[in-house]
Amino acid sequence: MKRAAAGVALSAASLDVPSPLPIVPLRRKDLPIETAALARYMVGKMLVHDLPEGRVAGRIVEVEGYPPGDSTGHAFIGRRGWNASLFLARGHAYVRLTYGLSWMLNMASEAQDVGAGVLFRAVEPLEGLELMAARRPGVPQRDLTRGPGRMTQAFGIGASFDGVDLCSGEGLWIGRLDVPARAVGVTTRIGLSREQDRPLRFYEIGSPYVSGPRKLLAST
Repeated sequence: MKRAAAGVALSAASLDVPSPLPIVPLRRKDLPIETAALARYMVGKMLVHDLPEGRVAGRIVEVEGYPPGDSTGHAFIGRRGWNASLFLARGHAYVRLTYGLSWMLNMASEAQDVGAGVLFRAVEPLEGLELMAARRPGVPQRDLTRGPGRMTQAFGIGASFDGVDLCSGEGLWIGRLDVPARAVGVTTRIGLSREQDRPLRFYEIGSPYVSGPRKLLAST
């Protein structure tokens, strides 16, 4: 565990905060009730998973919004058994297997019964690096959580987390650190065949943990 502690200390020091990280849970009232606004708001916030063997946590550095009526969103066809979590109040998790390979963590982003979501695409790993590395052996730290499938694998997130309240402050949850905000950029979403020109991908400018083609990332 010495290796993990060292990693945490270095990460905490880089943010100028003590270790362990003093993460404050986000409550539903803190979350904007509109998909694009919520997506932008979540950049720089924390994703936390408290496990029996320890905590894994990281700063969210890349998200995509899928607002009501978006034909690429899983809520577009209306409420079904498999997508019902997208119709919960904002702050609930929607977890879906994509291409039969990777779990994707989304968060419901509108009022109750309005289907929409925010996809968490990447985080900067800050706590529990050894636990993440055990799930993704031989992977450089930069690639532990860079991309939505990599992120869920490193965090131990799967089907059982669908519908979980991320505002609960326990288990799998979202929070914030009292550190200076970093600049947020916006660009188009990745890997879509429809509505690909909508500026609904938000990311932390300059972060090496942002996924996708670097040529898409603006400097402002």
